[in-house]
Amino acid sequence: MPLTTVPVPAAPLGGDGVKAGRFLAFDTSTERMSIAVCDGARLWQHEGAGAAQSSATLIPAILQLMSSAGLRLDQLGAIAFGRGPGSFTGLRTACAVAQGLALGAGVAVLPIDTLLAVAEEARFQWMLAHPGQTGPQRITALLDARMDEMYVQHFSLASGACQALAPCALLKPEALEWPAPSGAQSAAPSLVAGNVFEVYAARLPARPPGSDCLTLLPGASAMLRLAPALAAAGALREAAQALPLYVRDKVALTTDEREQARRRLAQAGEPVNMAKPA
Repeated sequence: MPLTTVPVPAAPLGGDGVKAGRFLAFDTSTERMSIAVCDGARLWQHEGAGAAQSSATLIPAILQLMSSAGLRLDQLGAIAFGRGPGSFTGLRTACAVAQGLALGAGVAVLPIDTLLAVAEEARFQWMLAHPGQTGPQRITALLDARMDEMYVQHFSLASGACQALAPCALLKPEALEWPAPSGAQSAAPSLVAGNVFEVYAARLPARPPGSDCLTLLPGASAMLRLAPALAAAGALREAAQALPLYVRDKVALTTDEREQARRRLAQAGEPVNMAKPA
């Protein structure tokens, strides 16, 4: 994908505005590498192959994007990165690059959960498609975790911000439970977003009535929208604290476990997604 520039509103911040809203953000937790930089008024973004493939291309793409923006790394308020959950190799790449660049430039890092980025992108896309309408009150973010599982997190939406209702969970598709609405939320629209709807189509429980479904991945532009509020809330960290968020302890099934799962799914006539994390 070629480098692109689009206008974005500058977000007002307290104090020095975290260097006037200048942030670099990138995510390599999925099959897509997403990079974006904002100078407080404009946004430059780039996409490429993610996960393990990003290890050789992430730094050159970042440097090219920074050059296009006319910014140096030491002019940034922080370097935001997708900390996970997601591809093990992709997360290690993102953390290592964030840490190295931040140490060299003397700037802070801003770890951002990938499922929060999914929820924010879902909120943003829904609002663009429904101008003037009240936004959804609940968002469920779902990312394929491979090994026949998915990462799940539920969010509420208040004052335009996504708030996690519980920590991220690792579930089999059929084990998913939708959060029960309460009070004024009972009639409000809800969103379900992520990248699991094709591979696990036959195994996901029916969505809540009136909910919308969006297929999307965590992206750097969503992280840039989240960055000012997270920075103002004290989420900035020293470069040495650029660490991944791992939700799964076991990174791969044994050969016998994979074969047993394939036979079980084949007998049930269901799609198989047993690949180990990248």
